[in-house]
Amino acid sequence: MADHVLRLFLDRFASKTRLEAPLPAALRYIYVAEGMATLRAGGGVSTLTADSGWFHDTTSHVGAAGDGAVLLRWELTCDPEPDDGVVTGSGVDSRRLLDARLELDDADGYLLRGDKVALPPGGIAYRHTHAGAGIRCLVQGRFFVSTEGTEHSYKQYEPWFEAGPDPVLAWAPESEPGHFARVMILPRRLHGASSIRYMDEADRDRPKPQKYTVFADEPIELPLCD
Repeated sequence: MADHVLRLFLDRFASKTRLEAPLPAALRYIYVAEGMATLRAGGGVSTLTADSGWFHDTTSHVGAAGDGAVLLRWELTCDPEPDDGVVTGSGVDSRRLLDARLELDDADGYLLRGDKVALPPGGIAYRHTHAGAGIRCLVQGRFFVSTEGTEHSYKQYEPWFEAGPDPVLAWAPESEPGHFARVMILPRRLHGASSIRYMDEADRDRPKPQKYTVFADEPIELPLCD
């Protein structure tokens, strides 16, 4: 039975606003999709601009600088209450985009990888699998994903879940790029290594149009769940 939940929130901050209360300690990754954010945790302060990411597992204070910010926030937790994790504050709009239950039983442990994948217009991610599950969210353009014969299209800030072992074919339309941010929970042995496996041998040596930017690749200790 799945005992861990990976969840994704979209948090919009007006100019120079902040959360009413700090985020509680959790395995957490934040991607700044727009604007600029100020993040305080563990005695340190980080100011992140658009297209950057941040991992922390302690109590975190979050606010927006300048003209505001749009944040994508992933958390790996035990089974939460339905509205748990939605944050509040004057000038803050927060909503949960997606939850996914994960089976995590690898005795060698896990890592949390937060990255961004960018495909140019017409770019194709050939049929592939991954070594772990994760939640993606489109941050720019349009994107199409085909899994087990079912095709879905995504617009900005629409999320989707990939289990890992199910083969996926994905592409951006000819008219615009497809850029998405994601968090995957991977076996710890893949620290610093790719998680992708191409299904068709002919594709393994073909040029790959997608570009990866890794912001976090952190070994984690899973929360203890009842």
